[in-house]
Amino acid sequence: MTKYCPKCGSSNIDWIIPQDRSKWKCKDCGYIGALIIEDGELAEEIKKRK
Repeated sequence: MTKYCPKCGSSNIDWIIPQDRSKWKCKDCGYIGALIIEDGELAEEIKKRK
């Protein structure tokens, strides 16, 4: 399942530390946090807001 950044809607995210899957970092906007989105439609709506 694809994961998306809650700030910018990008799927270009990765774990900060691969062993700790509770923190994610977006490579496009720099978001760091535990919250991610798995809904592609919601991610598209986030992208449109920008």
